[in-house]
Amino acid sequence: MKRVCGLMLFCFGMGMTLLLFIPETLSTLIFIIGCLALGYYLFCC
Repeated sequence: MKRVCGLMLFCFGMGMTLLLFIPETLSTLIFIIGCLALGYYLFCC
């Protein structure tokens, strides 16, 4: 379970890191939501 929580935090951190490099907020928001959804999927399954 610790690995899954770590993966969720890693994906969220990567999304926030890309926020610094991508000026379009919509594509960044979509990427962050995708990472969070993937983390949630991995956490539940």
